[in-house]
Amino acid sequence: MSEQPSGGNEPRIVVGVDGSASSEQALRWALRQAELTGATVEAIIAWHFHFISSSYVVMLTDVVASSTEFRKIAERVLADTVSRATSGGFPAPVTQRVLEGEAAAVLIRESAGADLLVVGSRGHGGLAEALLGSVGQHCVHHAACPVVVVRGDVTTAGSTTDSKEASS
Repeated sequence: MSEQPSGGNEPRIVVGVDGSASSEQALRWALRQAELTGATVEAIIAWHFHFISSSYVVMLTDVVASSTEFRKIAERVLADTVSRATSGGFPAPVTQRVLEGEAAAVLIRESAGADLLVVGSRGHGGLAEALLGSVGQHCVHHAACPVVVVRGDVTTAGSTTDSKEASS
């Protein structure tokens, strides 16, 4: 179990970020909610290096170098997403965390002790027409706190509009 970076009694909102437009909207929603409730926001990105062994000899240094690169890419994606989402001048503090593991498992683990878990409706998965992605689906069923799934575009008033309706 990981420590809670906020360390205090203030409400804690955990947001899953993967660099997708949906996760950026989820982060914006969480920032607005944090303004209303005085919560801190933890933007979390998960990364996982899938190691597939074969009959070929794989140098351990190559695996370590690859996992280091995955972490650096995740750090950059998280920083860029937070920068875009906070460009409107949100005063709520955002803690950025890069954690190794499968996204759903990491978010469920980090939901322990949180007041709210916020995810986008879909990430980078292959089923764009799905109403809810697999990570969001898993979080809704297994998180240790309430889960908010943000769909569509977040407007300046803080409500959301479904992207299909907005294009009509």
